[in-house]
Amino acid sequence: MSEHPQQISLLNFSGSDRLGLMAALTAALAASDAQILDVGQAIVHDQLVLSLLTKFASASDREEAQASLARLARERDVAFNHQLVNPQAYDAWVQQQGQPRYILTLLADGIAASQLNALSHVVSQHGLNIHDITRLSNRVSLRDVGSRQRVSIEMTLRGSIGDEQALKSALLAAAGDHDFDCSVQLDSVYRRNRRLVAFDMDSTLIRAEVIDELARRHGVYDAVATVTARAMAGEIDFVESFRSRVALLKGMPKPVLDEVAQAVELTEGAQVLIDALRHFGYTTAILSGGFRYVGDVLKRQLSIDHVYANELEFENGVATGGVVGNIVDAKAKADLLSELCEREGISTQQAIAIGDGANDLPMLATAGLGIAFHAKPVVQETANHAISHFGLDSLLYLLGFSQRELDNIAGRAP
Repeated sequence: MSEHPQQISLLNFSGSDRLGLMAALTAALAASDAQILDVGQAIVHDQLVLSLLTKFASASDREEAQASLARLARERDVAFNHQLVNPQAYDAWVQQQGQPRYILTLLADGIAASQLNALSHVVSQHGLNIHDITRLSNRVSLRDVGSRQRVSIEMTLRGSIGDEQALKSALLAAAGDHDFDCSVQLDSVYRRNRRLVAFDMDSTLIRAEVIDELARRHGVYDAVATVTARAMAGEIDFVESFRSRVALLKGMPKPVLDEVAQAVELTEGAQVLIDALRHFGYTTAILSGGFRYVGDVLKRQLSIDHVYANELEFENGVATGGVVGNIVDAKAKADLLSELCEREGISTQQAIAIGDGANDLPMLATAGLGIAFHAKPVVQETANHAISHFGLDSLLYLLGFSQRELDNIAGRAP
């Protein structure tokens, strides 16, 4: 039998979600021996939108099925419409499945229409079409609307990105103007199989810059902080700046280092993130231009798998103003990340790196997912992804986890 345009039909249903609705509808289609070519469904506030792209063996089968579906829709108070699909148009649609697919994750305090408008405008201006939208965060109570309530949605985008840098710059500008964070990732097999997360330590995993805190207690804070700020902004070479700052610590008693290590506070969301990563079997590492002593304290506290950082040199319990061994600088961080991936038997595309300073950029570029966390402007503009308004646990949304899944792990699900 030759193909006939009227044998392919797009069937659309909308209305209140009803128990057993799919079973009833597909029973009517099964009676006509229909073939389902595609299916999609979404529910917002108990309102269902369901579409079935369906092929029938004959025009009479299609008409009979549509009449049965119309009766069912009336009985169940569901709106129903259908439209014919030309086979050539269907074949052209099938061919589009080779287009790249991207995942855009939006993080905001609630989601204002202006935020979604700014985001969707940038996406469309760069030739990408929003295909699916899924809420990752929990539903928001009316009493919480207007308060700080982290909300996240995930969009599937279709199309080809012509100028990645232009898209990134436009999204960064929109995020800055409308107070949200967002990330666009190629939806590849690596995106769904990240296995290692590497953290910078100072001002990323912990709130403090350890060398500044040591300097504060040693009475040389102003001198050290000035050099730190210039180094993190990428204005001066990290190794040179690090040596000059450490030299200012000469004569500091070793107990001061332990004092600072015990007093540092974790960054917002760090504990939740590390607990979730451990639960899912991720390897974790600290790759820091700071001090190993503090990193080892965090390793014990958080059960981090690996720590690489600088070792402050002491003689007779007093800092000499030098370090032991080679300095962990920007290049060393990137090299260490590659070595860890090789040791774990994974691709660097399966690695995630998180940092805030200019010396983190090579590491962020090496990882499949490199995130500038509450970073300096030069880092945000260079890194491919940024989290600027929320805590470290926001990373879990970028990995595709829903809040309900995370609550189940923590035992908080109703």
